Amino acid sequence: MTQPHPDTERRLGRYSTTAIVVANMIGAGIFTTSGIMAGQLPASGWVLLCWILGGMIALAGALCYAELATRMPEVGGEYLYLKTLFHPALGWLSGWTSFFVGFSAPIAASAIGFAAYLLAGLLNLVPAWQFLNSAWVQPAMATIIIAIFTAIHYVGLKVGAAVQNVLTIIKILIVLGLSVLGWIGSSMHPITFSTVTTPATGTLLGFGTAMMLVMFSFSGWNASSYIAGEVKNPRKNLPFSLIAGTLVVMLLYLMVNIFIFQSAPYEVLQGKIAVAETALQHSVGPVITKWLSVLVSLALLSSLSAFILIGPRVYYAMAKDRLFFAYAAQIHSKYKVPSRSILIQGLAAIVMVHLGTFEQLLIYIGFALGIFPWLAILGLFKARKMGIGDETAVKTLGFPYTPLFYLFASLTLLIVAFINRPLESSAALITITLGLVFYYFWQRKTRAT
Repeated sequence: MTQPHPDTERRLGRYSTTAIVVANMIGAGIFTTSGIMAGQLPASGWVLLCWILGGMIALAGALCYAELATRMPEVGGEYLYLKTLFHPALGWLSGWTSFFVGFSAPIAASAIGFAAYLLAGLLNLVPAWQFLNSAWVQPAMATIIIAIFTAIHYVGLKVGAAVQNVLTIIKILIVLGLSVLGWIGSSMHPITFSTVTTPATGTLLGFGTAMMLVMFSFSGWNASSYIAGEVKNPRKNLPFSLIAGTLVVMLLYLMVNIFIFQSAPYEVLQGKIAVAETALQHSVGPVITKWLSVLVSLALLSSLSAFILIGPRVYYAMAKDRLFFAYAAQIHSKYKVPSRSILIQGLAAIVMVHLGTFEQLLIYIGFALGIFPWLAILGLFKARKMGIGDETAVKTLGFPYTPLFYLFASLTLLIVAFINRPLESSAALITITLGLVFYYFWQRKTRAT
């Protein structure tokens, strides 16, 4: 049985917890990846199929995590599950990976995306502000926004959750508004399943790459499990947040993609990163489209905020187990949050603002983040056998078929991704492997004290 960390308080209710799941999932991915996927696949129907399949995998994962989170309703997510069910080294590796790949890198990506969209919007609205094209403006703006939201979440969970709830509502309204507005002005291009392929598209490897981009966009379906120790009535609220949050995002993603591919010719959308903007230009014209970048930038703030909220809870749990910097375990006496973990993460994200390229970063993140949920869901079978948390567990719907579907689908995608994108996949594996060196270092340090 896992031991709770009593320093944290259960303050998050059902809505706040669900909002965190939704906010973590809806980020840069939905606004950028469909055009890249279109460059890999021969027709729009295949792209839509990828989104449907990705949603089914994410929902299967959420159903499994509903049981894991209620069996072990404390902060930490995969770190907690893997150290309990397998070995502390696996828990450490998941936390190590979360620090770099799961939270710091997505915070940096969201901040860069926010800055890029906002600057594009401002230049559309005020063309005379050409100084915004200066190379230093975008990273400076990204750095400032990370610092602002780090400060917001530093001053307490109540303030941070309130800001998160408001931003999530704004994000949902923006996504719904774009979809409805796009459908109204849509030229109704048909969604098709062409079997004609080109050398660059239509292959199994292309489908695998497209699915990795989809899984990056769905990453975050497990978000509330990381803060389970701060959720009121976890037996009811954790499963609701995981399942309801994933279903809401599935619906929104399908709405946005149907709008995109009905609004513009497929060949125009192929390879576009700002794919939603291209679709709006074809459906409602340039006047409304000028405001799109500003709206998308606001939507990205919700994801950035959610990552900053959740990540430090993992490092806090690791530090409590003496497997991370000791000062990361400090809970602020006034604000009751892992304050130093929040600051560490903010600093790491700011450094990452200046590293990486967009598509490579997405594949790198998607591959690395697929490994540890896979291991955690494999551990669900062991958790049942060991009887961990039987008294509080909410059983997985469709067990054992639900976890078996997730395990098979995710492993297949990881293998295909490695074959197709070995550079990014190897970088993810190297990042994880380096964690073993630091685990050995912390183990020696712990034994010496």
